[in-house]
Amino acid sequence: MAVTIDIVPDAEKTQVKLAGEVDVSNADELRQALAGVFAQDTKALEIDMANVPYIDSTGIGVLVGAAHEASDAGVAFAVVNPQRNVARVLTLLDVADKLGVRTRD
Repeated sequence: MAVTIDIVPDAEKTQVKLAGEVDVSNADELRQALAGVFAQDTKALEIDMANVPYIDSTGIGVLVGAAHEASDAGVAFAVVNPQRNVARVLTLLDVADKLGVRTRD
């Protein structure tokens, strides 16, 4: 299944808006998009997952890798607006804190 990746930079942060399922079939596409963001001079990176109904372990691995890269580069990193089931998986896998998950509440 396809994922749509929209990159929205502004002065304070770069937001990456995802839509669709994030899985092994498109993890490389996401990894490359995030590498492009890190190549720019950004102070903060937000991954908006409001329109992601499913993420597999490969997609989660991409996000964890990006969080580590952000930490090494001094870039604030957060996954925002995950759907309830995605947030639950991230919590169960004990990566929610590493990813700076923020829900809508």
